[in-house]
Amino acid sequence: MSQITQDSESERPQGMSEFTITVLLVDDQKIIGEAVRRMLDDQTDIAFHFCQDPTQALEMARQIKPTVILQDLVMPEVDGLTLVKFFRANASTRDTPMIVLSSKEEPVVKAEAFALGANDYLVKLPDKIELVARIRYHSRGYINLLQRNEAYTAIEQSRQRLAEQMEAAAKYVSTLLPQPTSEPVTIDWRYIPCTDLGGDTFGYHWIDDDNFALYLIDVSGHGLDSALLSVTIMNVLRSRSLPQTDFRDPGQVLLALNNGFPMEEYGGKFFTIWYGVFDLSSSTLSWCGGGHPPALLFENGPSATAPIELDSDGPMIGGMPWDEFETQQHAISSGDRLFIYSDGVHEIHLPGGIDWPFEQFVDYLAGHSDPQKSPLDGLLQHVRQLNGSDLLDDDFSIIEVRF
Repeated sequence: MSQITQDSESERPQGMSEFTITVLLVDDQKIIGEAVRRMLDDQTDIAFHFCQDPTQALEMARQIKPTVILQDLVMPEVDGLTLVKFFRANASTRDTPMIVLSSKEEPVVKAEAFALGANDYLVKLPDKIELVARIRYHSRGYINLLQRNEAYTAIEQSRQRLAEQMEAAAKYVSTLLPQPTSEPVTIDWRYIPCTDLGGDTFGYHWIDDDNFALYLIDVSGHGLDSALLSVTIMNVLRSRSLPQTDFRDPGQVLLALNNGFPMEEYGGKFFTIWYGVFDLSSSTLSWCGGGHPPALLFENGPSATAPIELDSDGPMIGGMPWDEFETQQHAISSGDRLFIYSDGVHEIHLPGGIDWPFEQFVDYLAGHSDPQKSPLDGLLQHVRQLNGSDLLDDDFSIIEVRF
């Protein structure tokens, strides 16, 4: 077997098709076909096919899929240059290398053949060594093209499968999120994943008859690993499966999460969280945050013009050992509104390389404080306008709580 075939086999990626050097000679003279056959007879890795009827050449080429076509320019019934145009107009032979054969060296004919799509020109009959070399040269280039196209197709199919899996995973995460509710408080939310599967999740549930938990989680990075870790944390909070933890005490919850999810055991992933508990009997909100944006509490009343920032004083969760996460409290009155959100809501990149100032985000919420109307859809539309696209760089996750 020749060296070119051995090299092709050694370089071909696993699963890629094997292509054989295949020659199709189109010539009305049987003696030419026999002469070329004999030239190639000892080339065991080259498959040779001869077509004496030029009207059948296109169909034969579709069947055998040659890696190079040798074609005479002077034939009855079909002019050789016309046949070159036919080959180039057909999808199955559009890129197949073509070597035209002529009985003499004619620069004008040669130029016209090249203009119509021929790749090479030989005066017949050529020397055997030259003919074999040109067949191998053109076939190798064409086989490389076929393998490249095959690889691109495989990559595109893989990308499509991955996109479908990511879309399915994003839908799955969405199904885990709780429905908006009006008991014991009115809760609405918006969750818009970015183009990549992100790490945002949130939830709220009863701990007991008096205490209602609210939380939002943002795992670092994007992709399936971030989403799976975020869902895992959400399920831990839902099932209250952290050992020796009072889930009515936000500081205890974050301490247990920090001890239970060290980033070195979870692929280098850390997360931020804001976790709050509303005590109905005392109308008190307890909270604790780790590396998360502050929740914004808009108090009801004519004198309340700016929100109270319920800060996240603790570090990001899983990043380092931490001895204590402090639980803070604030009294809640009827008509108060609370916004819990991820950084993808306000960290918007504006034209000119600057970010949307956090103060303007707060001002937007303050300017849309009608207790009868949620600002969430308007905020999302405003953020998309600032971003210049409906596709955001990070997950857009925000919860509105009306007490």
